[in-house]
Amino acid sequence: MTLYPAIDLKDGKAVRLTKGLMESAKVYSDEPYELVKKFESMGATWVHLVDLNGAFAGEPKNLEQIVKIRENSSVKLELGGGIRDEATIQKMLDIGIDRVILGSIAVKDPDFVKAMAKKYPIAVGIDAIDGYVAVEGWGEVSSMKATDLAKEFADAGVEAIICTDVGKDGTLSGVNVDFTLSIAEASGVSTIASGGVKDSEDIFKLQKTGKIDGVIIGKAYYEGRIDLEKLFKLVD
Repeated sequence: MTLYPAIDLKDGKAVRLTKGLMESAKVYSDEPYELVKKFESMGATWVHLVDLNGAFAGEPKNLEQIVKIRENSSVKLELGGGIRDEATIQKMLDIGIDRVILGSIAVKDPDFVKAMAKKYPIAVGIDAIDGYVAVEGWGEVSSMKATDLAKEFADAGVEAIICTDVGKDGTLSGVNVDFTLSIAEASGVSTIASGGVKDSEDIFKLQKTGKIDGVIIGKAYYEGRIDLEKLFKLVD
């Protein structure tokens, strides 16, 4: 199982939110690229990046920091937040992003995402509130069940589905294993858990299912709840 240390970018800084609320942002670094270098030294093979400003604006907004991260590290990078068209996908890949995450557009135009998955390394981000898909930086809740959206991409060629229980995100209240499993089983696609990871036990619970291929670790690391270097040796 792959561990994905997470960096959320807001106004050029590395932050974490609670339940996706922008006003809850807590700054952890003014130089996000230094965090990526640290993760790499610990043993990370991937880092998960989210452009929070981009998620709300519908277009990338932290490009300067994203480029700086790429230029200062050799880990693989996946990036989401405001990527809604092919030109932006191409631009992100051109600057060295290894996998592009499509979220809101996956709900609004699944055929577009399927077409992109045939051409580019794409992950679908499924963010849910009470089992229903949240879009536009989690500012809106759609009428679609998360598992129904997951089924939509069962044979689409996407590299992964990243599923987030928004109600748990940034709360350190424990990862939603059942929700993650439901997405993995509905899609048959490599599934990455996100939201609420509180400690190493959460990681081991996910690993024991044998059906979840990755987990995103954010606040649990930043708040000192997880020894990431040790975990990389045990899990990744």
